[in-house]
Amino acid sequence: MMAGDGLLVRVRPSLGRMSREQAIGFCEAALTLGSGHIDVTNRAAFQIRGVPEADHRALMERLIAIGLAHADEERDAHVPILINPDWHEGDDSALIATELTARLRELPDLPAKVGFAIDAGPAPVLSDASADFRVERAASGALILRADGRIKGTPVNTADAAEGLIRMAHRFVASGGVQAGRMARHNAPLSEEAIEAPAPARSRAVALAATPGPFHAAPFGRIEAAELLAIIADDARAVRVTPWRGLVLEGSGAPADDPSDPRLAADACPGAPACPQSSVATRELAARLAPYVPGLHVSGCAKGCARPSQAAVVLTGREGVFDLAFNARAGAPPLHAGLWPDQIFAHFGAH
Repeated sequence: MMAGDGLLVRVRPSLGRMSREQAIGFCEAALTLGSGHIDVTNRAAFQIRGVPEADHRALMERLIAIGLAHADEERDAHVPILINPDWHEGDDSALIATELTARLRELPDLPAKVGFAIDAGPAPVLSDASADFRVERAASGALILRADGRIKGTPVNTADAAEGLIRMAHRFVASGGVQAGRMARHNAPLSEEAIEAPAPARSRAVALAATPGPFHAAPFGRIEAAELLAIIADDARAVRVTPWRGLVLEGSGAPADDPSDPRLAADACPGAPACPQSSVATRELAARLAPYVPGLHVSGCAKGCARPSQAAVVLTGREGVFDLAFNARAGAPPLHAGLWPDQIFAHFGAH
């Protein structure tokens, strides 16, 4: 889609993983056919930014050649499929996600934001990630299918979990889910056997400790292609994308970043000059404030693209200054209006 800095091209690698060769080709394509800026989304996808319209076809041909896109556009995974980042080859998560990916054409036409979470590790870790239909581990150790917003789920086996997800998606559509838009807003029952609750969720730190490599943070969901090339050049054999604004570098001996870095919990859009809707720079401000302001959202304009939902503290850019509101969405009536960055730092005691 078109953004202020050119076309934005989203790439969802199979199982959220790029081999070393794919990652190198991906970065080189972002550098030569895009701006070199890469987004890491909260739905475990990559986005190449700043692609001129004239270079879009050349970029797609590169992605097809390295196995990150299909020549047949209908085969591309337009529906997000999240997988717990600590999956291992041949485990329940990998088997279910692989089968669901192969059967995407069997899904009905779903609303744009609807997605799946394959979270079949020792206990759920994607509970806070955006997904509508989930496979999770129950407290009993069994697998369950659970619709987002429901407390309990239906027991399922590894072999028929993908089939169950497809059936659930069809029931969602047949019962009026398209009008609701998302599963959590849809009240129709989708199962007659919702009898087991998921196990208590694992923390991100616990899940990342079980991955085959260190965690590399991408604050505010941004990493430079040149940076990614440099960190995989030494010893990483593959790159996994997480929904937590960071990557897992398979096989790398690099030190791991802290998944509790406060910048990873703050939301900030690209801001000016990347976005023509914004009159303010956002991410430098957010990086300085994040250690002092839990639940922070810095938005370049009232659209609130980085976080459509409510935040504990929201700063909205307007004509070169910021409006400050609490427990609100971007653009909400401010408690303090027309603030300059120095005034904001002083207000929150940010050094």
